[in-house]
Amino acid sequence: MTQPSYEFLKVERTGSLAFVCLNRPAKRNAISDPLVAELRRAFETMPDTVRAIVLHAEGEHFCAGLDLSEMRERGTVEAMHHSRMWHAAFEQIQFGRAPVVAVLKGATIGGGLELASACHVRVAESSAFFALPEGSRGLFVGGGASVRVPRLIGVARMTDMMLTGRVYDAREGYDAGIAQYLVGSGEGLAKARELAERIAQNSPTTNYAVTQVLPRIADQSIQDGLLTESLMASVALSDPQTQDRLAAFLEHRTAKVWPK
Repeated sequence: MTQPSYEFLKVERTGSLAFVCLNRPAKRNAISDPLVAELRRAFETMPDTVRAIVLHAEGEHFCAGLDLSEMRERGTVEAMHHSRMWHAAFEQIQFGRAPVVAVLKGATIGGGLELASACHVRVAESSAFFALPEGSRGLFVGGGASVRVPRLIGVARMTDMMLTGRVYDAREGYDAGIAQYLVGSGEGLAKARELAERIAQNSPTTNYAVTQVLPRIADQSIQDGLLTESLMASVALSDPQTQDRLAAFLEHRTAKVWPK
């Protein structure tokens, strides 16, 4: 099967891992319409053998957001369709074939923060900074931030960022919940690879449950969520690979959990 070719992405596969790299460094990896289309295609066409994905970026910045040159003189209906195009692409990241680990560095603002929030695990380098400058530009978020970012940092923090233009540095973003890991400059890709390799070793059924079912349970009522949890737990337990893993643990062939 012929692999898709890309102009604004670099896509590589190594064993069970895939690496998707934003490749517009001269534009601080700002997201253009063609880049959105390539992101959707890259995640839609991931082969079954990929068990975890690392999303990173060329240059000093993860993503400086929407390429505003494409937004001028865009009508209401056209703008709505543009937003929905982003939604469709980022859905392929959040609810795609495999868990996604993002490496955040430099500018991670506007649409870049929206892209990061669609990933499952986020590693921030010390150079990373986070902002939602749409409010100061007369815009409202359109790439899913109003749904995903409050689930990371809360409505109040997002409100503050949009109304005042507040910028979080890497430590503040980590403390607020934007990133789950904070590492030094240049250390993000190695950490992301380490995490992706660990994720790839999990049962595919468990990874599916965590990435596909868990966020939907969070949107349900307590009683509906508990029922969904029971159903997913029974599915996971019936997986032959789960039975093999349980047997290995009970027979002391795997290590117990200890803090590192």
